[in-house]
Amino acid sequence: MLFIEVVTTILFYLFLPFYFVERVLHKKSYGWKEKFGNVKKFDKDDKVILVHGCSVGESLAVENLLKVIKEKFPEHKLVMTTFTYAGQQIAQKKFANIADYVTYFPFDIAPFVNKFLSRINPEMVIIVETEIWPYFAYSCKKRQIPLYIINARISDTSYNSYKKMKFFFKNVFKNYSGVLAQSNEDKEKFISIGLDSDKAELMGNLKFDIEATAEKVDIGQEGYRVFIAGSTHHQENEIVIKTYKDLKAKYSDLKFLIAPRHLERVGEIKDLLQKYNLSYALRSENGRLSDKVDVLVLDTLGELKKMYSASDVAYIGGSFNKTGGHNPLEAAIFDKPVVSGPSIFNFKDIYEILCKSGAGKVVKTPDELFSYLDELFGNSETYNKTKAACKNVFDSQRGAIEFVINKMKDVLN
Repeated sequence: MLFIEVVTTILFYLFLPFYFVERVLHKKSYGWKEKFGNVKKFDKDDKVILVHGCSVGESLAVENLLKVIKEKFPEHKLVMTTFTYAGQQIAQKKFANIADYVTYFPFDIAPFVNKFLSRINPEMVIIVETEIWPYFAYSCKKRQIPLYIINARISDTSYNSYKKMKFFFKNVFKNYSGVLAQSNEDKEKFISIGLDSDKAELMGNLKFDIEATAEKVDIGQEGYRVFIAGSTHHQENEIVIKTYKDLKAKYSDLKFLIAPRHLERVGEIKDLLQKYNLSYALRSENGRLSDKVDVLVLDTLGELKKMYSASDVAYIGGSFNKTGGHNPLEAAIFDKPVVSGPSIFNFKDIYEILCKSGAGKVVKTPDELFSYLDELFGNSETYNKTKAACKNVFDSQRGAIEFVINKMKDVLN
């Protein structure tokens, strides 16, 4: 490890000026002080649990887990770290009342890692998903700090790269206490790139460890079937409106809810509805679905989740542009079949599970979107099968939080 320590340190300082300039040019030069190890110093008697989620996705995935950790280990201080600015913003906003300290993760260079660990002095470290930091892992092992990767996954693309470096990762993984994988497939991937099999366990996916809330919604939906398009963006508003218009020609009882991601798009949506000769009402004006109202525009804040519960099929927006999609589980938790366009990189792991189980679908074109929805609304057997798959996928994935908590009890006690 001394060789790697020396080489990585030299390379870091050689590339640091270029990295700094790139960060400044793109206005992403945040957290430098903390990334150099200048973080809060905890008392030597403090018992600290450190949870790291690199960016937004990982930070959001551990929200419920952090709440349970705080409840089950009240005598411990909880520290949450991220590496990206976006992740830090989410963590500061969501975990300010849960974590005792939210900060940045250090650069994986000896002096910064050692300074960071000396100040935080964690009793246990939990890394979310696939963050492999060689020197950090080595330093944890040296200090006898249990280090776990949870909700662990490896994408197919990354896996092919990791396999070529198995000789390297095999040595790195010796410094980890365990890897708790999302799926058996991910578990086997970690083993095949060098992780000892006795350190690999299956835990399920944290993102599925949620429960449906009881929602009371009365927007005149009784007696109709409802298609909802949630969190739509500029490029896809016309796609979903035209799709509904074409479906309406076949299914006279079909109504439509549309919730733009940004309320400044409401005017654009109203123009498109007029263009396609669709009657509509606004939620902000207490509008309701009826024989005279085909479309309800959700131009209010904070109501989309409960509107999923009042619908039959959900299109998840941000997926026919470059946004990368939004969370399909907000609809699927209510046993609603979900469908998205091709851009779903923000929730790729979730869609893999939903699509494999039959609970959701990713389509490539607007024509494929119409065809899939036509199949759901036109074939009750297909629709009921898809609804059942939504319930089954949550049942099969649920329990991840309990698994992690039990592992933490074993380690900390």
